[in-house]
Amino acid sequence: MKNLILLFYFSGFILLISCQSKPSEKQSYTSGKEQILVDESFAPIIEDQAFLFESTYPNAKLELVMKSENELLNLFLSDSIQVAILTRELKDNERKHFESKNIKIRSNRFAIDGIALITHNSSKYVNVDVSDIIKILKGEPSALQSLVFDNANSSTVRYFKELAVIDQLPSTGIYALKSNADVIKYVNDNPGSIGVVGVNWMVQPPAELETIVTDLKILGVKNVAGRPGSDAYYKPNQNDIALEKYPLTRSLYVINCEGGAGLGTGFASFITGDRGQRIVLKSGLLPDSIPSREINIVN
Repeated sequence: MKNLILLFYFSGFILLISCQSKPSEKQSYTSGKEQILVDESFAPIIEDQAFLFESTYPNAKLELVMKSENELLNLFLSDSIQVAILTRELKDNERKHFESKNIKIRSNRFAIDGIALITHNSSKYVNVDVSDIIKILKGEPSALQSLVFDNANSSTVRYFKELAVIDQLPSTGIYALKSNADVIKYVNDNPGSIGVVGVNWMVQPPAELETIVTDLKILGVKNVAGRPGSDAYYKPNQNDIALEKYPLTRSLYVINCEGGAGLGTGFASFITGDRGQRIVLKSGLLPDSIPSREINIVN
């Protein structure tokens, strides 16, 4: 009986050791599991990219972690997730964080996004001047009554702070909710308001927002005098973005600090490749590289 008990404990010990020494799941460019940090302000297009990537490579599983820019960067710089999709490249101090650990940073632009100003179809607003946007952001008298943003910590808010050259938003006339979806719902329920969202949310909204979006309109925007797009009101369509006429644009980057041959690298290559760029083209954003077209000539 004593020998049987010893054998039982010995077997359990061997099992424990074998479990602890089990190698982690092997990862390649097209297989394995990976978390990807994604700026929430352009979530729909990355969801489309991930869906097609996983459909193409059945052994690949991506977990998209949607966050505001500040939350996203905190996670990225804590080394908990190694691939991030942002509206800007890393700053010098952020780059040094990875370089000090001998981690190579791979940064690729894959699209140019237009930031859309939206309102209800019944609203009096049709067009907006950038000069009035700057005025309301500075707390000065403006033709605009209010602007509604997605999140106080978002890349969109940062963009508009930089546009107006301010450090803090005024206490009146500016509202920040929790997400782009919340902005769309708020503007629908408050016809006099103007919301600020990534254009992809209007071109390819989630299923639960499709009906609401049909009741909203995208406003034309004129730039300040002396800058491109100051001669007329332009909208965030691909043509006006490509011609640099629409004033409110930003570049989108996939930043890979994986440091090796992993699934994040494979996804980054997919987004910047031909198939990924076709998804960008379909989304309403401007691809970084225009996908090629095949023409069959029949004699």
